[in-house]
Amino acid sequence: MNHLSSGLRSNLLERGASLVGFADLKDFPAKDRIDFAYGVSIAVAIRPDIIRGIENGPTLAYYEEYVRLNEQLNSLAEYTADYLKGHGFEAIPQTTTRVVQDRNALRTPLPHKTVATRAGLGWIGKCALLVTKSFGSALRFTSVLTNAPLPAGIPVNASSCGTCTRCREACPGKAVKGINWSPELEREEYYDAHSCEKAARELMLRLGIDYTICGKCIYVCPWTQRYLDAHR
Repeated sequence: MNHLSSGLRSNLLERGASLVGFADLKDFPAKDRIDFAYGVSIAVAIRPDIIRGIENGPTLAYYEEYVRLNEQLNSLAEYTADYLKGHGFEAIPQTTTRVVQDRNALRTPLPHKTVATRAGLGWIGKCALLVTKSFGSALRFTSVLTNAPLPAGIPVNASSCGTCTRCREACPGKAVKGINWSPELEREEYYDAHSCEKAARELMLRLGIDYTICGKCIYVCPWTQRYLDAHR
């Protein structure tokens, strides 16, 4: 199985993935993981120049990068599912066309970032984004559910945000409550998704685009700034 996971990881990185991890998902309700016990977490980093451009809010270039990354992640997820199927396992890619968001709760049954924490790639920030030590929160994620018993990473169960409140101070929707994430917390206890969506849509409408992305919390994150500093 190590040969399967190492081959898959190597191929995904060659195809443009920035991070790849494997997760044991058996602790989650079977209906949320569609009865699959394992997951593959795949991330692609947002280009540093794009992130630098959103210091004061979203831009057209950021929107175009966001759409491009979604397409790339869909392709990587489909490739992963085909790879695992080619080795005799079942797999379902959690692509943007397959995953349905609950519009009332503004969430999916098993978020990509949850799979990422279980794969050991990072923690959930106070702004409800996945934060990593290598790229900060300047990443987009996807995931694949499978019955292939891939060697899981060590789950991340604690935040490394500490006393930092930069995302809270920068949030135009006042959606960030300043509370450190832990797996036991409900998202609503530390983050207001509806306030975020409202503010993000208003910012994008100023660009003439009906979409809900902002990015200010990504830019101000100290971990993201380290990523930017390393790519000057």
